[in-house]
Amino acid sequence: MRVPVQLKAYLIISRSVRSGLTLAAVLSLLTGCESLNQMLATLNAAPSGLADASATADASGGSAATGAAGALPVAQAREAVQRGALPDPAPETTASIAVPDPPVSPPAPPPEAQAVIPDPYDDLNLGKRHFRDGNFGLAERYFRHAVEKAPGDADRDAEAWLGLAATYDRLRRFELADRGYAQVLKILGPTPEVLNNQGYSYLLRGDYRRARIKLAAARNLDPANPYVQNNLDLLDRSARGKGAP
Repeated sequence: MRVPVQLKAYLIISRSVRSGLTLAAVLSLLTGCESLNQMLATLNAAPSGLADASATADASGGSAATGAAGALPVAQAREAVQRGALPDPAPETTASIAVPDPPVSPPAPPPEAQAVIPDPYDDLNLGKRHFRDGNFGLAERYFRHAVEKAPGDADRDAEAWLGLAATYDRLRRFELADRGYAQVLKILGPTPEVLNNQGYSYLLRGDYRRARIKLAAARNLDPANPYVQNNLDLLDRSARGKGAP
């Protein structure tokens, strides 16, 4: 069916009107103008395009670029941000929720402040265990190993030498015992423990005079020491012939 020329012209005019109204509505939303005349005046005053119109609308209190009605194209929005007409966008993140920083652990204490757990199976502790059990042959072996290794700890070195000397007393190897006590005296000096052990060593040998000198010196340094007092009592009984060490 052929369409009359007049009808074709009417359809073209109608489409143009509708397109014009649509364009006018879009431009009105972008510029924030309430009337067509105001919109035309704004467009004529800002020949640089919709980006300047958006900046003018922001200054007058109405923002078309960031409102609910729409947004500027990417290139124009970037240009508006560079001019300061639009705020900088929020920084991009790779997560929807910010992840807090992990808690910072406190610094480790220095090595000298860390507690040292003694090894129950090292030479020193094995020597003491066998000494308490009366296994003086095994005690001598482990105490000797302990002093030979000499870890450099003065307290442990002195304890190992004192244990070795006391073990030699029980084995009645008094010359070696004297060497052990001499090493302890170099490290600790004449402490009540060293003097007490020396006094007991002389008591085992039957040298009651030297035993009393050493035990008396130990009691002067530590009057409440029960081991020193026990050895003095044993010395008195041995000297009177009422007991034997």
